[in-house]
Amino acid sequence: MTLDFSDLRRLIDERSTAFRAAIASASDLDARVPTCPEWTLFDLVQHLGGGDRFWAAIVGAGPADAPPAEAVALRAAVAAPREREALLAWLAESTRMLLSALGQAGPERGCWTWWPASQSPRTAGGVARHRVQETAVHTYDAQVTLGAPKPLPDEVALDGVDEFLSTCVATPAAWPHKPTTIDFHATEGPSWRLTLDGDGARPTRLPTAATPDAPALSVTGTAGDHILALYDRIPAASLRLDGDAGLLDLLRAWEPEE
Repeated sequence: MTLDFSDLRRLIDERSTAFRAAIASASDLDARVPTCPEWTLFDLVQHLGGGDRFWAAIVGAGPADAPPAEAVALRAAVAAPREREALLAWLAESTRMLLSALGQAGPERGCWTWWPASQSPRTAGGVARHRVQETAVHTYDAQVTLGAPKPLPDEVALDGVDEFLSTCVATPAAWPHKPTTIDFHATEGPSWRLTLDGDGARPTRLPTAATPDAPALSVTGTAGDHILALYDRIPAASLRLDGDAGLLDLLRAWEPEE
């Protein structure tokens, strides 16, 4: 599924609200985040809020071949307040800035992105779609730190598998190993095939879970578990793996040059 731009903005707002609720209830902002062990909760807040401000500036600047200077300066100077109420207000303002920039730009306006044009669109809509996933996964990080993780919302997770494969995996760079295929089956229904060969990595949506030619690896689980595994929040073994499970290690280690 691909969500409408209005739905993407709504989900950014909803996941950001859930993130702030987790931060508001945390007893210690210096607690280590188990899923991002190099960060404390405060670091996580600064990362997500700073990211909202960075992408607000990116989207607001319009088409560009490199990150605009204003966005780079914002990222370098980001400094969230330590006091709890001020921190929550800073987070809320960060989200407002992003949603405002997206709303003013509209989904088709071009902007710089770290992914090339051969993958997800280099537009405000593409940014919004990816920020939904960033915010959802970091909300999960905060909830894990509190010992109360919640499943990702279905509409976030179902769109997220396709978004991850299209944005974080798809590339025209040659796969440096034997050509292969990996299928991802969400128990909610949708399935995707990732083809890896000399022409790069190409995800396609499969019409049904059953395909006439078997992949080298089939990964099955809820869409939410797919997302958490793809972002290294839970072990891949948390899903059902049929075939060559080592392909996931190769895929995770691959750093294509384009």
